Formats: sequence, C-alpha cells, structure tokens
Amino acid sequence: MANNKKIKSALVSVFHKERVDEIVTKLEKAGVKIYSTGGTKKFIEDLGVEVTAVEELTSYPSILGGRVKTLHPKVFGGILSRRDNDGDVKQLDEYQIPEIDLVIVDLYPFEDTVASGASHPDIIEKIDIGGIALIRAAAKNYKDVIIVPSRNEYDDLIDLLDNNNAHSTLEQREAFAVKAFATSSNYDTAIFNYFNKGNDNLFRASYNDSITLRYGENPHQKGVFFGKFDELFDKIHGKEISYNNLLDIDAAVNLIEEFDETTFAILKHNNACGCASREKLIDAWSAALAGDPVSAFGGILITNKEVDAETAAEINKLFFEVIIAPSYSEKALEILKSKKNRIILVQKPVDMPDSQFRSVLNGVLYQQRDLKQELAEELKPATTLQPDASQVEDLLFANKLVKQSKSNTIVLAKNKHLLASGVGETSRVDALKHAIEKAESFGFDLKGAVMSSDAFFPFADCVEIAHGVGVDCVVQPGGSIRDQDSIDYCNDHNMSMVFTGTRHFKH
Repeated sequence: MANNKKIKSALVSVFHKERVDEIVTKLEKAGVKIYSTGGTKKFIEDLGVEVTAVEELTSYPSILGGRVKTLHPKVFGGILSRRDNDGDVKQLDEYQIPEIDLVIVDLYPFEDTVASGASHPDIIEKIDIGGIALIRAAAKNYKDVIIVPSRNEYDDLIDLLDNNNAHSTLEQREAFAVKAFATSSNYDTAIFNYFNKGNDNLFRASYNDSITLRYGENPHQKGVFFGKFDELFDKIHGKEISYNNLLDIDAAVNLIEEFDETTFAILKHNNACGCASREKLIDAWSAALAGDPVSAFGGILITNKEVDAETAAEINKLFFEVIIAPSYSEKALEILKSKKNRIILVQKPVDMPDSQFRSVLNGVLYQQRDLKQELAEELKPATTLQPDASQVEDLLFANKLVKQSKSNTIVLAKNKHLLASGVGETSRVDALKHAIEKAESFGFDLKGAVMSSDAFFPFADCVEIAHGVGVDCVVQPGGSIRDQDSIDYCNDHNMSMVFTGTRHFKH
C-alpha cells in the first residue's frame, strides 16, 4: 500500500528517559538510523545503541546553554519534506538533508516545575522551544512522518514496532498527529495561564486527562469527564462514577468546604436535602437524615470527619450512590463495602480551583468562585431586636447552605440543623412555602427557627409568612428599594433581621 511507510530514520529528543531504552533497542533491531542530541544522545550511547549526533548532521554545536539544539533546516527539512513532492525531494538532495520518518519528543516538564514552587527563572527555562517545534512540524507532515509527542504514546509506538515491523499506515500517523496537537496546545495553554495573571479578557483551558462515562446526563447522551479526578479523590470501592454523580460530588465538595466543625450533608440533584453540625459524627448523620429521609434515598453523602464504625452501621441502612469522607476506620469500610456498587471516595486535602467556567450558547462563561463566607462580626443588624449568640450560629449555618443551593432558595434551620429548604424556585415566596411544607411534613416545629435567603426580599411577604409559622430571626443580603417594608414588619412583630450585603445566587 502506498500509505504504508517503513520507518527508516528517527529523531529522539526526550527529557525523561523511562522506556527509551526499550524503544531505541527496537528501533536499532528494525534497522532504523537514530539521531539525537545532548543528554538523550549520551543515554542512547551508554546503551550501546548506535546514534548520530544532531550536531554532526547540522555542523552546528548546541548553543546558548542548550537553548538551541535542533532548530536547523537540516533537521526540520528532513521532517517537513513532502516525499511525493519532486521539488522537496530535489532540495533534500541538493542540501544533503536526510529524511526523518519518526520523531519522539518528551517536553520539558513546565507544569510540574510550576507546581513545585520553583523560581520564575527556573520556570522560564522549562519552556520547551525545540521540542514543541519538532512536535508541530512532524504532526503537520503526518502524511509521511510519525510523531510521538509524549510518554503517553510509547505503548502505541512499541505496538507498531512489534506488530507492524516498523511500518505505519496513514490512519495511524494521523492518530499520532491528533495526539501531538493535543499535547502542544495543552502545553501552550499551561504557559499562557502561568503568565496570564489578572487579565480576565483572555481565557484558555486545556485538559488531557479524560474518563469516558457510561453516558451523559441521560442515557441517550454521550458523556466524558476531562480532568484529573485522582488528584482530588481515591476511589476505593464501587461502580463507575456517572455524569450525574460527578455533578453531585462537585456540589457536595463545595458545600462541605464551608464547614469546620463536624458536619454531615446529604445531597440530591446538587442541593442539600439534609445537613447538620454536631460534636459527634453519629449525631450529625442522624440529624442530617431526619431533615428529609425521603430525598436521601439514592443521594450523595459527605462529611468532613473520619467515618467510624458506629456511624457506618447507621449509614449502611440507607441506599445511597456515593459517600465522601477524608478517611474511614477499617471497620467502617468493611461495613460500607457490603454493597458492591456503592461508591466510596476518600477526599484528599487539595484546594479546589478559585475560578469556574461553563459552556453557554456558542461561548464560555467565566467567573471567580463564590468564596465569600460571612462572619458573625460582618452581620449588620437591620432591626431593633438583635439575634442572640445561638441565633447567630444558626444564621451563619443557614447562610452556608443557602449559598450552595440553587436559586431562588430559602433555608429554614434550627440548632445547626437543616429543617427544610425550597430550592430552584421561580419565586422567593414559592421557595419559602415549599420549605415550610417540607418541614411540617417531617414533623419539625419551626418555632424559633431562622430563615436565610440567597437574595433580598422585594416585599415584606416572606417575613410575614415566616413569622406565621414561628420563624423569629432572618438573614438576607438586603439591598431592595423596599427593605424598609420587611424591617418595619420585623420590628412590629418582635423579629430580628440582619443583612449580609452579599447576594449568593447559584444557577
């Protein structure tokens, strides 16, 4: 076949040397002429494999402390020449440029260097120039050249050498080229994001790691997760994680991040249906479940403390999809693993990104993550009566929940316990009525409860309705032109209300 090409020559330029010995040994066995430079050349020579120095090919030494090694027409001409173009072939002959059929590159580890906390000059030196140029050149000429752009493609190359007798098809070369452009674009994005500090008018994101999911939000939709899940979690048990699981896990992690004291939360469709803070984990779990034992079925569980055997035994009575905790006792794991499909995750102590983006229409929406967490001293009394210390604790608890719930949302809480919430409603009044209905359906007494709202009250109707069921303390952002209506009602009915000055919409 005309498109089936034999590898006759290769250029090897790598930073890491793992498995290079295996590859160059196979290349030598296949009769491939190898070119290399610098540390890679010495490594190959030490293996006893014949290698030609790039400097011998170009008649130029490596210069500028190694910054310029392969950037030369005799290298790039051999890579970019079109084998079926008479003019290219003639020029190669005229300038004594050998064809290069295979290029193997492992770029300088720019992202790892940044992550290590290295100095700015050291980071700059890890911006690969020659390697990235080799990748792009070889990928552009995929009709004639194989490009191996990273260690991730070594298995594919070895398979080709072992099973195809060092021959490649056009389809194989094109597949390598696709991975090459993915590698180069990801590398450039990492460099851009390192330099792009504080400029919100430019945006780039790139993810090489991916997990193909069983399906997307629904079975008829394809789904893929792009990112390094293993950096955040150790998955120690259970079935494959689904698209919807990942959405709920994200919501759960954002919620539990709000709490320092022992807290347990249960989420369903990205919203908390149960949450409580207590001294003992078993008590936090029991209270959280009591908040809505119906919605908890099939939910996502998360806590910020180690799960012990006592708590695990109670949790095990409920059917749920995922549990997330920083650790588990040995006995707790034994109990929780009794259901083979149950997903058990250990959350690692890794900071979440401080920005968010998502696709909208034909573009992307970008914003800073909502990291604002109200403190007791920041609450601004709006009424004559002020909340006592216990009420302030409940207000802050409720406000954490309202911040991490879908708008419009109202949260009713008492004794650091989510009694009920109304979420995702088109009307704030409907959100409150829904919360009251839920709380009463599970037998909760709302007398002495607090109410939190993610946005201001445009009218006094919400405080009126809340007062009617026993709520006597309110937290809201404030800022409505009719704030005074709600303030007057609270003052007239012996209610306290504080403003935070911060809206917490979430869509």
